[in-house]
Amino acid sequence: MTVYLLAGGGTAGHVNPLLAVADRLTERDPSAEVLVLGTAEGLEARLVPARGYELLTIAKVPFPRRPNGAALRFPKRFRESVADVRTIIAEREVDVVVGFGGYVSTPAYLAARRLDVPVAIHEANARPGLANRLGARWAETVGVAFSGTPLRHAEVVGMPLRREIEQLDRAALRESAADFFGLDAARPVLLVTGGSLGARRINRTVTESAVALTAAGWQVLHITGANSEVTDPGLADYRMLEYADRMDLALSAADVAVSRAGAATVSELAALGIPSVLVPYPVGNGEQRFNAADVVGAGGAILVDDADFTPEWVDLTVLPLLADEARIARMAVAAASVGRRDGTDRMVDLVDAALGADADDTAADA
Repeated sequence: MTVYLLAGGGTAGHVNPLLAVADRLTERDPSAEVLVLGTAEGLEARLVPARGYELLTIAKVPFPRRPNGAALRFPKRFRESVADVRTIIAEREVDVVVGFGGYVSTPAYLAARRLDVPVAIHEANARPGLANRLGARWAETVGVAFSGTPLRHAEVVGMPLRREIEQLDRAALRESAADFFGLDAARPVLLVTGGSLGARRINRTVTESAVALTAAGWQVLHITGANSEVTDPGLADYRMLEYADRMDLALSAADVAVSRAGAATVSELAALGIPSVLVPYPVGNGEQRFNAADVVGAGGAILVDDADFTPEWVDLTVLPLLADEARIARMAVAAASVGRRDGTDRMVDLVDAALGADADDTAADA
C-alpha cells in the first residue's frame, strides 16, 4: 500500500488541485492511503474532511516580512513545524510527499528531504510562491500549470481539475444549464464572476453597463461573490447571484466570460474553450497577469487592468466583441489550444515518476 502525504492549503488555489489529485490517486488504487497536511485555519480545514480525507494539521508559521517579535520567534517555531512533519512522515510511513504550495509545504519539503522521502510539486501560478521555489531545488518532479513558470526542472502539466470540469460536455448541458438559471438557451450568455469573495471593480462596471450589454442582445449571468456592494439592476435578461453552487452549469451556459485571472479560473476557461475578458487582481505580486499570459498570447482572451475596466471600456471593447460572432468563435478555438483537461492525470504521472526515481536511487545504493 502506498502512503501519500499531500501538503497545501490556505486558499482554494492550493486546496482544489490538491483534492483533484487526491481523488485520482484513490480512484485508481482504493487501497492507497492519502493523508493531507494543512493548518486548522485554512480552507482545507473544512474542505478536506468533507471530501473524506484525513487532515493532519501543523501550526501556521508564515515567513516574517519585517523585523518584529514574530521574526524573532520564527526560527524556533519553524524548526518545530519541520519536526512535527518529520514525525508524521516517520510514524505514518509516508512514501512520497506531494506539495501544492502554501504555509505547510515548506516544512513538508524540508522534512521529506531529511528523511530521504521523494517529493513531487505542483505550482498553480505562473509566478511561483516561496515554498515551491525552495522545494523545486531538490524535488524529484515539478509540474506547473503555465508555460514559462520559473521553477527548476518544471514540466507543464496544466491544472489538476475537478472531475466535473474535466468531463464537462457544455453543448449537451447547455439547455439544462439555461433552465437552471432562467436563461434562454438559444441566446448568447455573458458569464461574469470575480471569485468567491467577488471583485468590486468587475461588479460595479458590469452593473453600470447592464443596460448596454442586454440591449446588445446578450443575457448576463452575474455571480457577484460574497459581500457584494452592487444591487440587481432588475432587467429581464440579467441574472444576479451571490454564489453559484453549480459552476459546471454556469460554464456550460457561457459563451463569453468576464473574470479575474486566478490560476484555476484561467485554466478552466481555457480547458473548456470559453473566450474571456480577464481583469487581474491589482493587489499582490502580479501573478494573475502572468497566469493570463498564455491564453492572451494565443488570442483566447483580452487582458485589461483593473483600473481601466470601466463602463467606457466596455462600450469601446466588450460590446464590439459581443457583436462579432466570428471573432468569438476564433477566440474559443484559441483558448482551447492552450487549455488542458488532463492536468490531474499528468500530475499523478509525476507523482509516480517521483516514486520511481526514489526506487531507482534505492536500488543503486543497494
